[in-house]
Amino acid sequence: MSKPVNPLPIAVDPQDTEWLERALQATSRSMAVVLGDFCLDAYWEIDPDESEISIETGLPVRRIRHQRYSPGGAGNVAVNLQKLGVREVRTVGILGQDMAGGQLEALLTASGIKTGFVVNSDASWQTPMYAKPMLSGKEMSRMDFGAFNELSPTLLDELIARLEAALVGVSVVVINQQLPQGLFSPVLIERINAVIANHPTVLFVVDSRHYADHFRGAVLKVNAHEAARLLEKQEGDIPQCATALAQHLSTSTGKPVIVTRGEFGLAATDAGQAWIVPGIQVMGKTDPVGAGDTVVAAVAAVLGGGGSLQDAIVTANLAASITVRHIGGTGYATPEGLREQGARPDYVHEPELAENPLRAQYAADSEIEIVRELPASGILRHAIFDHDGTLSTLRQGWEEIMLPMMMKAILGARISTVPGEIYQEVEREARSFIDKTTGIQTLVQMQGLRDLVRDFGFVPQEEILDEHGYKALYNQALLEMVHARIRKIRDGELAPEDFEIKGARVFLETLHAHGVVLHLASGTDENDVKAEAEIMGYAHLFGGGIHGAVGDVKIEAKRAVLERILSAPEMVGQELLVIGDGPVEIREGRKRGARTLGLASNELCRHGLDLTKRKRLIRAGADLIAPDYSQQAKLLPLLARLSPL
Repeated sequence: MSKPVNPLPIAVDPQDTEWLERALQATSRSMAVVLGDFCLDAYWEIDPDESEISIETGLPVRRIRHQRYSPGGAGNVAVNLQKLGVREVRTVGILGQDMAGGQLEALLTASGIKTGFVVNSDASWQTPMYAKPMLSGKEMSRMDFGAFNELSPTLLDELIARLEAALVGVSVVVINQQLPQGLFSPVLIERINAVIANHPTVLFVVDSRHYADHFRGAVLKVNAHEAARLLEKQEGDIPQCATALAQHLSTSTGKPVIVTRGEFGLAATDAGQAWIVPGIQVMGKTDPVGAGDTVVAAVAAVLGGGGSLQDAIVTANLAASITVRHIGGTGYATPEGLREQGARPDYVHEPELAENPLRAQYAADSEIEIVRELPASGILRHAIFDHDGTLSTLRQGWEEIMLPMMMKAILGARISTVPGEIYQEVEREARSFIDKTTGIQTLVQMQGLRDLVRDFGFVPQEEILDEHGYKALYNQALLEMVHARIRKIRDGELAPEDFEIKGARVFLETLHAHGVVLHLASGTDENDVKAEAEIMGYAHLFGGGIHGAVGDVKIEAKRAVLERILSAPEMVGQELLVIGDGPVEIREGRKRGARTLGLASNELCRHGLDLTKRKRLIRAGADLIAPDYSQQAKLLPLLARLSPL
């Protein structure tokens, strides 16, 4: 067996739950300056009614029903810093004497940001503005203002003087270069480098789209596409070259380098040490606009207050996962929002491996994939099993029942009349939702369905059901199928073995015989999962209890069982094994330091590998992947030590 290689250590310690409070305390100590391209984002909502024709042009008149504005570019970085709880934020940049400049300065001031160091130019400078016409909720071709500004020597001198004045008493400066032409030029960057050299006690953090390798003495934040460009790599090499760029630039600058990797999270390096932070699983739709600004703001806020680089990048990753949930505008992370997400978010592990089965490493002469080698210490004391798809296939096919039910709920009366492309879009969204939520209790899934119904807007508000209403519709269809299968077992037409993952019963009996306390935890209603375990003939083996949903979305059975077991003073995570075919139980086990086995079985055959399950189980944090329990003799030694018989 060749060992799986993790190229970089993970910056996240699952046992460290104090990092978030450390980071927020550091943030509250920071005093920040933001220098850069201050832009205005303008959203103009166009009324679709084109009945009025212009007399002058003969073209339909586009009327604006609503308009809204928000700070963009360096302005968005400044607002992110303020929202994160930085003690004071000062801005240094250039605004024109135009509508956009006045609007932007007013927005920054209203947010509590100090604008006294901003240079107000004459009419020759056009405040950068991204004008975004919106029609029926979709952004049309953008119109950009300020793309042809030129920085005169007089403005340059004034800008540097304002920067020097703004540095008094601050701990960190964020430099944000957004536009290819205008404020930043080789001459200005050299002047900024001189300021950096003259202020060794102030931390400078640079986020530059076009000139990242021109700055000296500053912490650099770049995205993966900039990494590919700077290292002359192809797009397909982005995950690998992100780390290479961080190490290359950190060596030359002597400062930390952070590379954002989209859904793959972050990579960072400093003084020869390197880390990665996994991406975070986000349910529902996402919008990446502004996520990079959030990252650089969070990194600067934590480092500026004396926090560690590891705390900074983990905080930045969590903050970005909050902002991407805001659709159609710019979202912000706050201390309250960060605390709500918590110190143990749902990380996406090994995404490159999950996407590419050809990279899999297997135990010798087996079909058992080694994602992460487990330590040999500790004797296994407890094991938590998921039920559906992990032990039993009584509910096999539930996705095919949930999908049409979701489609009907989302599209309502228009299900047979919407254009094909809209139907396909809804179907893609529904399938993605089902894949992401596999393993959680049904009531929580139905909450998500309710939100999707609202977001798509095909169903009138008064006709939208609550989560209990949608669950009743789904359960009615699902239980018809399950009860029909149970009747066949009771009538002797089929046997429990016909609905059992290969080798499951023998595996349970082996663990039970070695004194391992077995627990069954399911997202299915508790009464139903108990009845199904009884009909399958293994309910008596679960001395730790059979747990399911109890009709309260605040009580997650799998999470509750894990927390109860691990709360025992004699228990440590490595003495617990979590086995499941869904991401929820694997993710919760990984967070708590348990050993995790992803059971990626083809439910139609009840044995063999399901590649879709493999992908989501690796992303959830599985240590091992097995297609079934048929290779028990090889699987058990890889998982843990057992007490002797």
